Amino acid sequence: MPFVITSPCMHEKAGDCVDVCPVDCIAKGEDQFYIDPDICIDCGACEAVCPVSAIYHEEEVPPEEQAYIQKAIDFYKTYEG
Repeated sequence: MPFVITSPCMHEKAGDCVDVCPVDCIAKGEDQFYIDPDICIDCGACEAVCPVSAIYHEEEVPPEEQAYIQKAIDFYKTYEG
C-alpha cells in the first residue's frame, strides 16, 4: 500500500485527492476516503493536494495513525465500487 489516508480525513471528505488521482484508486467510505492498495501507482498526487494533510506514504505514517493502514485494507475487502 503506497499511500494511506489517516484520521484528519475523518468526516472531512473534501475530495481533492479523488480529483487528481490518475488511476481512480480512491473511494469514498462512510466516514472518510480510502486508497486502494492494489490500484495505487505511488504517484503522490493525492498527498500534494490534501487540504487536511491526511495522506502519508505507508512508510511515513505516524505511529499514532498506523491503524489506518489496516482500516484501508479492511475497507477494500468488502468494497463493491
